[in-house]
Amino acid sequence: MPLGLLALAIGGFGIGLTEFVIAGLLPEVAADLRVDEAAAGWLISGYALGVAVGAIVLTAAVIRRPRKRVLLGLMVLFIAGNLVSATAPDYQVMLLGRVIASLCHGAFFGIGAVVAADMVPRAKRSAAIAVMFTGLTLANVLGVPFGTFVGQAYGWRATFWAITGIGILALAGIAALVPASANGAGGTSLRGELRSFRSGQVWLSLVVTVLGFGGMFGAFTYIAYTLTEVGGFASGAVPWLLVLFGGGLFAGNIAGGKAADRRLDASLIALLAGLAVVLAAFALLAWSQPATMVLLVLMGGFGFGTVPGLQTRIMNYAPGAATLASSANIAAFNVGNALGAWIGGAAIAAGLGYTSPLWAGSGLTVLAVGVLAVAAFAAARQNAAAGRDAGTGEAGARGRTPQPAS
Repeated sequence: MPLGLLALAIGGFGIGLTEFVIAGLLPEVAADLRVDEAAAGWLISGYALGVAVGAIVLTAAVIRRPRKRVLLGLMVLFIAGNLVSATAPDYQVMLLGRVIASLCHGAFFGIGAVVAADMVPRAKRSAAIAVMFTGLTLANVLGVPFGTFVGQAYGWRATFWAITGIGILALAGIAALVPASANGAGGTSLRGELRSFRSGQVWLSLVVTVLGFGGMFGAFTYIAYTLTEVGGFASGAVPWLLVLFGGGLFAGNIAGGKAADRRLDASLIALLAGLAVVLAAFALLAWSQPATMVLLVLMGGFGFGTVPGLQTRIMNYAPGAATLASSANIAAFNVGNALGAWIGGAAIAAGLGYTSPLWAGSGLTVLAVGVLAVAAFAAARQNAAAGRDAGTGEAGARGRTPQPAS
């Protein structure tokens, strides 16, 4: 494994930590900054909006810059945002720090995925991307519980000081370990990058990401209510149960990356179909505590197992101009999060109960399977046609390029 992947994973760990740890510290932050729960919630919502905006706008702004230098600049932005949060004298400055830190999120993972894929042979691209996203999964498994403990024991600002330190470590790691060749990879023009969005496969990939991740995180957003109100768990048990979910994220990410390198579309269809089944089973068995613990692991595993493959797929269909498409897919993950949360919340508000987000998530995931099946079928037909044309010498005349194989 190239050591540069480790540096990217450390960066992913810090970014994942700053995104998720705030949820466990909201009561302390709200009390200290003298705001109500609704205002404090914008420290999460504002971050998510910043991710979606930064993924597109910031990536477009730096598209012709050397990628390694861009990654270093993004980590500086991340450090600055968390430093502002750690020293914020009031709510407005705290929110500003959250937004500053969020802007680097989408661009870092989008550009980082391209850099990670370029470090290894083509047959191992998804596995390399999975290594980078390992930092994000470990942030859920280890970082969030530890960060919450630090914040509760020493004050919430201590957590953001710690995250700032992780950002400095990642900055040093990227500078030292990401190969210098990554600096020469970012020469595509913005027009060239935008041209990749003419591909129907790119748009279908984005839709699959929105629906698939919307299914999982729509259910996950309200999981605490499902666990306590339906499963009968004590509220104090919820953080430890979420460690099970995080363990599933970690295992699924690694396994999904390896599976995607073998058969991309087939593995994604299998994982999404498995996620739909798991969410439906969870809705039926949420009253059973033993079943709930198993299904939390499976939910995380099948859900995050799709991430390396979804990221690889959109990059495959934007050859030579993958940076903006890759970042757009990171934005699509966050759009899916928002969509799933909205649908799940609407289902609860309609009086359908605390298992309704699981049913809604299963439905969204079934839609993702359908869209991906259509996309895979269209790609297979295009590949077959391109192969026939190449055999008769017509490919060059027609200007067709066979799409990547599934």
